[in-house]
Amino acid sequence: MRDTTSKEAEQAPSAVLADEGNSSVASETQTDSTPKRATPKRGGAIRAWIDAHPNIWEFILFNVLSNISTITRFVVAWVGTAVFVSAMGLTAPFGFLIFNYTSAGSHGLGGFLTFLLAEVLAQIVNFIVQMKWVFKSDSSFADAAWKYAMLAVLIVVVNLVLPGYVTSLCIGWGMNSGVAATVASVVNTLLAVIVSYPLLKFWIMPKK
Repeated sequence: MRDTTSKEAEQAPSAVLADEGNSSVASETQTDSTPKRATPKRGGAIRAWIDAHPNIWEFILFNVLSNISTITRFVVAWVGTAVFVSAMGLTAPFGFLIFNYTSAGSHGLGGFLTFLLAEVLAQIVNFIVQMKWVFKSDSSFADAAWKYAMLAVLIVVVNLVLPGYVTSLCIGWGMNSGVAATVASVVNTLLAVIVSYPLLKFWIMPKK
């Protein structure tokens, strides 16, 4: 009769090692197959909020990026005053329709040319910013341009005419001139936002 006990004893360690190796491989396979938790990206919370509130974010961008045109207006006004008034001396009194540059400190014709240039360039900058960065519109550039031009003219006319009426009304209510001018400026700004934002979003620069 063959002695199998010793052979089984010799084979036992090998079997144990094999089992341990198999267990190790299985453990590694299980570990590798376990889905890893995604590390939140930097700024992920802000991006998630923007994705959840796209209309609010669009309105914020509309107001914030409008300051680019405001900065343009100030820079061009400063340069225009230096060129048309200081350098060229175009200070003769000027009046046309609702434009009145006849009073002292208005700089006459030079003041009007400065205003006109500053307003045109500011509106061009604002048109590009709003169309490309805020509303990301895919509308026809030419179709949007003439509509925006109409809106810009309307806003300019209101900005020139309305403050005088609001200021007079506030003074009639007993406010001093400084407070009345501030109220007129606030009313002008709010009215421009209330009118221009929906027109830009739904008529001038809609998304197809």
